[in-house]
Amino acid sequence: MNQPVNSTRRRTLQFGLAGAAMALGFASGVGAQDVYPSRPIKLIVGFAAGGQSDILARKVGARLGPVLGQNIVVENRVGATATLATAHVANAEPDGYTLLMGGASASVMAPLVMKGIPYDPVNDFASVALLTTAMMSISVHPSVPVKTLPELVALVKANPGKYSFASSGIGGSDHLAGELFKLEAGNLPLEHVAYKGAAPAIQDVVAGHVPVLCTTLSSIQQAVTSGRLKLLAVTGPGRSPAAPDVPTAVEAGYPGVIAETFNFVTVPAKTPKPIIEKLSKAIAQVMADKELLAELAKLSFTTVSDTSPEKTDRFLRDEIAKWRRVVNAAKITPQ
Repeated sequence: MNQPVNSTRRRTLQFGLAGAAMALGFASGVGAQDVYPSRPIKLIVGFAAGGQSDILARKVGARLGPVLGQNIVVENRVGATATLATAHVANAEPDGYTLLMGGASASVMAPLVMKGIPYDPVNDFASVALLTTAMMSISVHPSVPVKTLPELVALVKANPGKYSFASSGIGGSDHLAGELFKLEAGNLPLEHVAYKGAAPAIQDVVAGHVPVLCTTLSSIQQAVTSGRLKLLAVTGPGRSPAAPDVPTAVEAGYPGVIAETFNFVTVPAKTPKPIIEKLSKAIAQVMADKELLAELAKLSFTTVSDTSPEKTDRFLRDEIAKWRRVVNAAKITPQ
């Protein structure tokens, strides 16, 4: 027959059970916070495999996985100047398992020049970290009788309607860099010729069909080295280690001509702050890897060491404001 439990034993038993429950709850709560990431993470890229954004994503992802303890799966969602990939991430679950390798095209340029973009580049995302920048360049076919940027400006102004520049497409980084140059050079009468990508634009300038080219420096290095293109200036805030003898547009007398593409990691809005902070710290650790930095330097990337979610967000807002001014001045109508 069971004996009744005295009051002292009962209180002791209740206290022990309550303490165990509290401890279990505390451990459970800590576990819930520490569990991220508990499965592979997708890093979405809006361009085809083998392109610069894809190469960057794979190099960073390969090192980020071990830091976070999970595989980083790079997924290419190609189309509409990376806006399809960007929209996909905007609509993804804000749980830290879908990241975007963001860039200038879809996060700055497209919302300014394309109608019906199904996302807000600022309000639909939460910035994690700015990774790299890559400067643009202004080059000409060897037959163009100039050696410097001021000489090109003088030549174009003396021959209105005769000269044009090629870019990878309307509203892209190449196009708007060219429009910025025209604006800062005193509304230079340099016509724009749009191509479906940087490769055909470069090919036509190399062939002599279009005299001037605006595109990323990394895209034309081989053509410059072989003498098929004449590089006049780069558009970074400083000279490029890949072309140290080539002046910047600022040095050539055009202080407003600073144009760079960039890559950053972002996640859907409403992603919990602790997850964003964990990703940001992990990426900062990856971007301090000397071997990675050397690899990216060979690809003409300028890596960003001092970054944070807040600084990345400010950078993005400043870029949007800057290029909105250029779009308005060039009277580019959203299409």
